Amino acid sequence: MLVSDTEIEALVVTLGASPWLALDTEADSLHAYPEKLCLIQISHAGGDVLVDPLSSASLAPLLEHVSQRELILHGADFDLRLLRRTRGFIASAVYDTAIAAQLLGRPRHGLRDLVRELLGVELQKGSQRADWARRPLSPQMLAYAVNDTRYLSPLRDQLDADLHSKGRASWHRDSCARLVATCSVPATPDPERVWRIKGSATLDPRGLAVLRELWRWREAQALRLDRPPYFVLSHEVLLELAGRAARGDTTLPPVIKARDRRELEEALARALELPAEVLPARESPGRPPRVPNEVLRRMEAIRARRDRRAAELEIDPSLIATKSDIAALAEDFETGVAALMTWQADLLAP
Repeated sequence: MLVSDTEIEALVVTLGASPWLALDTEADSLHAYPEKLCLIQISHAGGDVLVDPLSSASLAPLLEHVSQRELILHGADFDLRLLRRTRGFIASAVYDTAIAAQLLGRPRHGLRDLVRELLGVELQKGSQRADWARRPLSPQMLAYAVNDTRYLSPLRDQLDADLHSKGRASWHRDSCARLVATCSVPATPDPERVWRIKGSATLDPRGLAVLRELWRWREAQALRLDRPPYFVLSHEVLLELAGRAARGDTTLPPVIKARDRRELEEALARALELPAEVLPARESPGRPPRVPNEVLRRMEAIRARRDRRAAELEIDPSLIATKSDIAALAEDFETGVAALMTWQADLLAP
């Protein structure tokens, strides 16, 4: 595993001579908060290498180089978002083998399945839930990490040949370009909604105020302890505490650790003392707006056209258009088409 500036600088020189680069990453999202970039796997024409982002070495030369190359990845969404959030990295181009398999209509598009079916190699299971921040990494983890990129280039070659033979190579280029653009935009959670966890819709305004205060406490604790929030206090416990406190029962259950009880009692008190006029409102789903019959007819016609084309191409219909895409097209076809990729629009043309 590369851990020094000298090693990384030498790697950049080596990568410059390779006609292709395959990349993957590992994080510690099940063990830390926020998650960290813990490992970068790279395969190239000369072999496979693991880079340690947790070392003191600067990744700047490496990231600068790979940002200018087309990168072969499998299921690139997570990796691109992780690299952008932790290192400010934005790729210029990717070749996503998972997207290629989907556009070819392959029934299974997981890496292990594709490597077995197309290359005849059985990859080991395991290590997905491992703590990638640990050092040293076990031999099993190292082998698993290397296999994530070792077979991506020959896999790409086979999938790309099939895409060209089916006339879908441009579909794949457009899909990968859209993925890069989407992953380059940082997520901006709404602070007024992020604490509304699943199940909170049943709480009244006072219960919601308690939940919000408890959620903020948990978030601060998770950051302080470097532990995922769910392992500080589960969603189920948050909802139970909020519901009970709203009914006047502020008793903390035995599951609450002694060290946390005082702070949680203070959080409950703050929420319960809030004036009624500043309590968060319940979000009522209400009735969806009535869709005119003409729009419904257009939606059905577009859906039927999409499904017919998907069946002919033997691909998942949602690759051509999602439910929301169909609704937008039925409302205003020209505006809806403008949001689609060219190949999607062509397939949906009347």
